[in-house]
Amino acid sequence: MACTNCSTGSKDGTPRGCKSNGTCGTDSCNKLTVFDWLSNMSLPGGQAPFDCVEVRFKNGRKEFYRNSENITLSMGDIVATEASPGHDIGIVTLTGELVKIQMKKKGVENNGEVLKVYRKASQKDIDIWSAARNREEPMKVIAREIAIRLNLEMKISDIEFQGDASKATFYYTANDRVDFRQLIKDYAREFSIRIEMKQVGFRQEASRLGGIGSCGRELCCSTWLTDFRSVNTSAARYQQLSLNPQKLAGQCGKLKCCLNYELDTYLDALKELPDMETRLYTEKGDAFCQKIDIFKGLMWFAYTNDTGHWHVLEAESVKEIMALNRKKERVAALEEYVVETESTELIEKSFQNAVGQDSLTRFDAPKRKKKPGRNKDRGGKGEPAITADRPDKPVGQAPRQQGNRPKQHIKPRENKPAGENPVQAQPNQSPVQGQPKQNQNQNQNRPPRPEGSAPKGNTEGNPNNNKQRRNNNRRNKPPGDRNGSNDKK
Repeated sequence: MACTNCSTGSKDGTPRGCKSNGTCGTDSCNKLTVFDWLSNMSLPGGQAPFDCVEVRFKNGRKEFYRNSENITLSMGDIVATEASPGHDIGIVTLTGELVKIQMKKKGVENNGEVLKVYRKASQKDIDIWSAARNREEPMKVIAREIAIRLNLEMKISDIEFQGDASKATFYYTANDRVDFRQLIKDYAREFSIRIEMKQVGFRQEASRLGGIGSCGRELCCSTWLTDFRSVNTSAARYQQLSLNPQKLAGQCGKLKCCLNYELDTYLDALKELPDMETRLYTEKGDAFCQKIDIFKGLMWFAYTNDTGHWHVLEAESVKEIMALNRKKERVAALEEYVVETESTELIEKSFQNAVGQDSLTRFDAPKRKKKPGRNKDRGGKGEPAITADRPDKPVGQAPRQQGNRPKQHIKPRENKPAGENPVQAQPNQSPVQGQPKQNQNQNQNRPPRPEGSAPKGNTEGNPNNNKQRRNNNRRNKPPGDRNGSNDKK
């Protein structure tokens, strides 16, 4: 938070206005501030001003002190106050009649024992106070390491030095009781200072440390909220919120304090509506309440045998049906009381490129369709697909044109005697190895083959084939004799 005087307006980021860097006279830059709207008003009838002042210390901690010496104090003054032992340094945040109201609000008795304000802080006091404040962060790191080494289930959340640097208060959080007697001895030996341990709750820890909430603003407990009221899950149920602990929990890990802000408004609205467990009896069947819109006064009901279809009814219609059910009368159906809700129209939304480019980028352009592959057009693996107009014609085959080679007709098989091969070789076609041997009748017209000659197409044993001849000579030689007349070295 910041006031108008301390808001940054210059180019280098330094505060403008009072130039106090967060400790201006209005004191609206700090945590848990109170605006003194009686500061410019004089007291009637020569009444003496109230003799107590409010002093703020680190992280919004405030105490009340009595100005017994009648020192002229105003908001923002740095004063030395009474402490045990020594003195402490703080900033005056409130004076006058508003201090009496604040003391009454927090339950502090004016006639009781109230600590005193010694004097305005000198420059020496401020230097000692500033040096002690600079030691807090390095000490916190070492203090946490010592606590971990002692296997203590506690967390050191903050350290606060007294103004005269004679004592340090360690704030910690823990779920159970912690025996920190050995821890205090180690701290005193390490830091050579008087140690005081103070346990705080998780909400108090969050208020001291501060932070940003899920709403985007500073935490309420660290800016203006002074009392922590208990928050239950029933507050979320009344407001019909999702019971998700991750969304309902705040920075402290507990339920958010803001769940209580609008709870009274919801409770007042729910008084005019029937209960969530309302059950309606109709001739078509029993209906149960599924959902309630509290501020619109609408309720959604569904039949027991048809839970997927909901009927929207007004609260007055539901009360009318309930009155008939108390008289042991049933209505025909809920459809007679259904409210016609406005149909949601689909609105086309045009989104512009975040970079400012109106043209499509490579991410926005539609993907190109791949051409259908050969296998996709087939009915199965290796089988051509059959079209509707030509059942006997595969897809992708061009029709025959005039002048192409005519289709050869196969003669029907003739009945031949057993032992004859029905397949005849063409006149210019040589038999291939692996096919059945031809019959003698087929070779009658051929001239006789000379002895020792290989058939045409068979390379084995052909004397005209030099390569085959050399390979045969190598096979016939005994092992060890690799030099032949026809071998090449």
